[in-house]
Amino acid sequence: MKFGRKLMLLALVLVAAMIAAGCGGGEGEAGDGAEDAEPGEGKSLTLGYIEWDENVANSNLMKIIAEEDLGYDEVELQLADVGPVFQGVAGGDSDAFLDAWMPNHQTYLDGTGGEAVMLEEPWYLGETEYGIAVPDYMDVQSLENLDEYVDQITGIEPGALLMERIEDEVIPQYDLNVELVASNTPAMLAALERAYPEEEPFAFLGWSPHWMNAEYDFHYLEDPKDAMGELTDPATLHAIVRPGLEEDDPVAFALIEAMEFTKEEIDTLMLEINETGDAEEGARNWLEENRDVVEPWLEAARQAHEES
Repeated sequence: MKFGRKLMLLALVLVAAMIAAGCGGGEGEAGDGAEDAEPGEGKSLTLGYIEWDENVANSNLMKIIAEEDLGYDEVELQLADVGPVFQGVAGGDSDAFLDAWMPNHQTYLDGTGGEAVMLEEPWYLGETEYGIAVPDYMDVQSLENLDEYVDQITGIEPGALLMERIEDEVIPQYDLNVELVASNTPAMLAALERAYPEEEPFAFLGWSPHWMNAEYDFHYLEDPKDAMGELTDPATLHAIVRPGLEEDDPVAFALIEAMEFTKEEIDTLMLEINETGDAEEGARNWLEENRDVVEPWLEAARQAHEES
C-alpha cells in the first residue's frame, strides 16, 4: 500500500510539473510573440520630398525597407517644393525630409522657428558640387560672357535658393542678357538630354551627387564676382525630422539617423531609378544588389525597437 501511495504521489507530482511546464510554455510563447513583433508593426510614416533625384531615390528606398523589412503599415511620400517641405516637417504634417542641403537650406530651417530638428551627422559621405554648368563641348568657362553663347539658363524648382540668387544677383552683377527659366528637375534633365547629343548651346543648374555626372560631360562656370556666394560652396546633406519623432517613433528616428551613402552608392541608386523609369521599382532593383548598404540602418532600427 505504501508503495502504491508513493507511485500515486509521484504520478501527481509529474502531472503537476507537466501542467506547470505547459503554463510556462504558454507564457513563453506569448512573450516570444511580443518580442517577434516587427519594429514598425501598426505604425505609419510620412516623408516629405522634393523632385531632386537624390531625394526621390533615398525617400523611395526608405519606404521600401521600412515597409518590407521593418513591417511599417505604410510609408507615404508627399511631394512639395522646398519651403513647404520644411514647414510640413515643422508642423508635423510629415515626419521627416531626407535632403536638407546645408548651409544652402539654413534659411528654410531658420524659418521653422526651431520646430524642425536637423540630424547632426550628414547622410552623404562625398563632397557636393552645385552651380551653373554647361556641357564640355561649349568653350565658355566663366559667367562673365555666358550670354555670348546662350540666351537662357534652364533652372529647376523656383523655390531653390540658387534660383533666387541667380535672378537677384548673378544676372544683374554680370549684366547678362539671359532669361532664367524656372522649371523642375525632370524637365531640366529632359532638356539637357535633348540638347546634348546635338551639341546645342545649353546652360543649366548642375549638382553632385546626381546621375547626370555619370551620364554627361560638363563643367561649372567660374564666378569671379562671387555672385552666387556661399550657395555654391560644398554642402553637407542632412535629414530633418518633426518635433517629438525620436520619442514617438524611436525605430523610424534610428533608421533615418543611421542612413548614409557614399557617392558611388547614391549615384548608382539614382542611375538605376532613371534607367528603370520608376522610382520604387528602380530602388528595389538596386536594393537586391546592395543589401549590405542598408543592413546597418536596419540593425540600428531593430536595436531601437528592443530598447523602447
